[in-house]
Amino acid sequence: MILSGTVIADSDNVIDDGSVVVEGSRIEAVGRRDELVSAYPNHEERTYDILLPGLVGGHIHSVQSLGRGIADDSELLDWLFDYILPMEASLSAEEMEVAAKLGYLELIESGTTTCIDHLSVNHADRAFEAAGEIGIRGLLGKVLMDRRSPNGLAEETDDALAETERLIRKYHGSFDDRIRYAVTPRFAVSCSEECLRGARELADAYDGVRIHTHASENRSEIETVEDDTGMRNIHWLDEVGLTGDDVVLAHCVWTDESEREVLAETGTHVTHCPSSNMKLASGIAPVVDYLDRGINVALGSDGPPCNNTLDPFTEMRQGSLLQKVDRLDPVAAPAKVLFDMATINGANAAGFDDLGALREGWRADIIGIDTGVTRATPLHDPLSHLVFGAHGDDVVFTMVDGTVLMDDGEVTTVDADAVRERAADVGLSLEEYRQEARKVKPNP
Repeated sequence: MILSGTVIADSDNVIDDGSVVVEGSRIEAVGRRDELVSAYPNHEERTYDILLPGLVGGHIHSVQSLGRGIADDSELLDWLFDYILPMEASLSAEEMEVAAKLGYLELIESGTTTCIDHLSVNHADRAFEAAGEIGIRGLLGKVLMDRRSPNGLAEETDDALAETERLIRKYHGSFDDRIRYAVTPRFAVSCSEECLRGARELADAYDGVRIHTHASENRSEIETVEDDTGMRNIHWLDEVGLTGDDVVLAHCVWTDESEREVLAETGTHVTHCPSSNMKLASGIAPVVDYLDRGINVALGSDGPPCNNTLDPFTEMRQGSLLQKVDRLDPVAAPAKVLFDMATINGANAAGFDDLGALREGWRADIIGIDTGVTRATPLHDPLSHLVFGAHGDDVVFTMVDGTVLMDDGEVTTVDADAVRERAADVGLSLEEYRQEARKVKPNP
């Protein structure tokens, strides 16, 4: 297959009249259209306005999709313990599968081809199977919580780690290596020292398994961890082994100089979630400072209940504008930087070294964008448009591993209408829960 159009191979390489040749699951060639069409005369050609690498959601909560809009205007720990965790606990296995499918469907429709997905404590198998069925690429993990957990999510430490190991053995490297495993403690507030150290031991025991957790999202979280441990959050995570080049820490909004030194020295990845941090009033992550220190920063949408959309283009725009206004510097975080965060940086965080750019021999994860909209007219700079003007609903073509998952705006691997209808039905059943959610409090 030949895909033609304006090809953004990466943030430094734009081919105005270009093509990408796909053979099987890999990119065979990238270059000028006239040369490649001549070189591959027997290949079907499809044309799109802009072609670019599939975007990487560096921190996602697919299974929270059914909670979109149930917890607006709440502070983080109230939002989590009064609304979101009780909702997760209330979901049956079938409902969890519906929630995951809905999340993955939205990602595919809006151009995210790889996600680092923070699931829930229960029914993780159903999310792994949903990811496999829909065809998205992902680094997924069952959540670990062995303290401060609401009814229905509390686990004994040994049981939680044993279940994690079972899932690693079953799913790590599954679906032709599209799905890999990340050991996923919720965060230090809800995990004992034994649990966190056990997470590190499991990651070390299996090649390619990574660690994904939240860290330093807001000040209340940091205060809680310091009260528990006598240490600031990043130092505590470093103490128990949850830093390193196989670790992805979501948020890292509130870090001091010494913590940033730890992140840089250990090669720990950070995922910035600008819309979520704004909506929960958590603060503005020091992204420019992290990048200046050589820390790899990816970009994420977080979950629908603290964002209301999984649109990666929104996050690129918000991520740039937040840094500009925070630093009072209009040249801070330009389009190139945010595009890298949403592509190659995210791929590095997820542990894929042949993903995040359109290059010969790399995985064929490609999306096509329609620019036939008023806000794309005139189109002086394609990269600028993608970061500052494009929306997820401009995506008309999505390919993962050379397989077309969406064509002409229609998802090909599942019945999207049926997924939405079932999700709407389950959502109605959550209305009673929504009214009672604040009455549910975590166990001490």
